[in-house]
Amino acid sequence: MRRVIAQGTFDILHPGHVHYLSDAASLGDELHVIIARGENVTHKPKPILDDRQRRDMVAALDVVDEAHLGHAEDIFVPIEKIDPDVIVLGYDQHHDESGIKAALDARGIDCEVTRATPREQRHDDELLSTGRIIDRIVERRC
Repeated sequence: MRRVIAQGTFDILHPGHVHYLSDAASLGDELHVIIARGENVTHKPKPILDDRQRRDMVAALDVVDEAHLGHAEDIFVPIEKIDPDVIVLGYDQHHDESGIKAALDARGIDCEVTRATPREQRHDDELLSTGRIIDRIVERRC
């Protein structure tokens, strides 16, 4: 059985998330998704939805076998428990593939690290990133 991990914040699910998770699922037999805890999100605005709601939304997607909350102090703890064959990063996530691979190697976790493909925008107003959704909400409030 080939286990795949995808990870992210997944605040306000959108077509880009669905594509990412579907792409990741296609690389194995079992897709585990790690949901970042809100307290650990530092590279963008804090999530609108709380941790459990975001986990429950991701878990409801057919392509997801299990959704897990990330560890509050050590992002590698759930990865060690899941023992994946591959970690799939979102095509636009800020993570450095070689840095992640080095950290995995240092912990004795032998798995591939790759990137998902981008999703082509299908219509002009389709939102494929949470950042663009938040921008749209702010525009409508002003």
